Amino acid sequence: MPHRHLGDRGEKFQTAGMRLPQSSTQPVSIRVVFLISMVAVLSAALPFRASAATQPLTFSPALLRFGTVAVGEMETQLVVLTNTDQSSATISAVSVSSAEFSVSGLSLPATLAAGESVTLDVTFTPTTTGWTGEQVTFTTNIGSGKLELPVAGTGASAEPMTANPSSLSFGQVVVGKSATLSITLTNATRWKETLTAFQIEGSGFSVAGPTLPVTLTSGEGITVSVTFTPTATGLTAGSVFVSGGALNIPMSGTGTAIGQLSVAPTSVSFGSVVLGTTASEPSTLSASGGSVTITSGSSNGSQFGIGGVSFPLTISAGQSVPFNVTFTPQATGSASATLSFVSNGTNSNAQESASGTGAAPVVALSWSPSTSQVSGYNVYRGTVVNSYSKINPTLDASTTYTDKTATPGVTYYYAATSVNSSGEESTYSSPIEVQVP
Repeated sequence: MPHRHLGDRGEKFQTAGMRLPQSSTQPVSIRVVFLISMVAVLSAALPFRASAATQPLTFSPALLRFGTVAVGEMETQLVVLTNTDQSSATISAVSVSSAEFSVSGLSLPATLAAGESVTLDVTFTPTTTGWTGEQVTFTTNIGSGKLELPVAGTGASAEPMTANPSSLSFGQVVVGKSATLSITLTNATRWKETLTAFQIEGSGFSVAGPTLPVTLTSGEGITVSVTFTPTATGLTAGSVFVSGGALNIPMSGTGTAIGQLSVAPTSVSFGSVVLGTTASEPSTLSASGGSVTITSGSSNGSQFGIGGVSFPLTISAGQSVPFNVTFTPQATGSASATLSFVSNGTNSNAQESASGTGAAPVVALSWSPSTSQVSGYNVYRGTVVNSYSKINPTLDASTTYTDKTATPGVTYYYAATSVNSSGEESTYSSPIEVQVP
């Protein structure tokens, strides 16, 4: 059955179906009487909200208005149930007299520790046209023993108004900050519809739009901005009820604390690294006290870089993400840099220092001694076989030599000769090929 559902425990809304705008056959006068009647009944239900506030178990939002839902479709709204008592609370039963409303997401019996919250899905599935108002009753072991959530909705052959999107999910928003999303409301009837008020359920939500009342002709739409400004951490559920259009838009958002970003270690040292090669050292980014979103990471030295991670990156409170600091020396000698991470954390620019030394490549050579009596050896180098230049400044008495003048990225051919006491030099040895990194 096509339905509109608020899922993932309030973190996002998913639309598995769409309400099909259809023409209504009700006269305008009958619709006006119907809407006035619905407002009067809902007003009578409002005292339940004040009564529920005295209970150690509270709902957010405190009542659910589903507006007009086409028969054969369903609408689901999210409710956050919180235990505000200093002791645990057990919910043993949930009941509702009308089969058009159902509750899911709670395994009974359910025990909530002091301050703990649980999210519930309340679904309205009209089977006939007309208004329905009920109470969802929760049986508990604290307070009065009964907790009631007012719910109301209207079944209709067609919905007079449509919303795009049909629900809003603000995701995570830092406490004290704001996020704004837009909704387009469209008249789906063949006649004029007059919108008279936007009624908000849920803490931290507000609506901005055209001055009401506003009349929409058939197919005409308006854009409304909804803002979520959380005042506390945690999930908040709510809705916007459009009076005059009998339309309800479910909403949710999660307030998060501003965290602090830390980098460990605070400094890394690479020691000596051969030119043309890259060395890597592990490091970690961590968030504490709240989630942190890192927008960028950079190095003020071209020889040092950040690898193994991409930005933007959000780290939840108490979590860590590994990354690598890289050093690719481009010249001999010492080098240093500062790595900076820009975030929304309380320390908006966390840093890590890095240092290292670029070293020229060294080629260590050795050969077998001559079978004849010799005074020493000469070492030759070239980029082409048999086209060599001598690289040892003086005769080498040993059978080893270290070339400290090789250029990175060049391929060399090395050969050795022996020299006797008369100064006579042998022919070249068989060459060896060395690719310098």
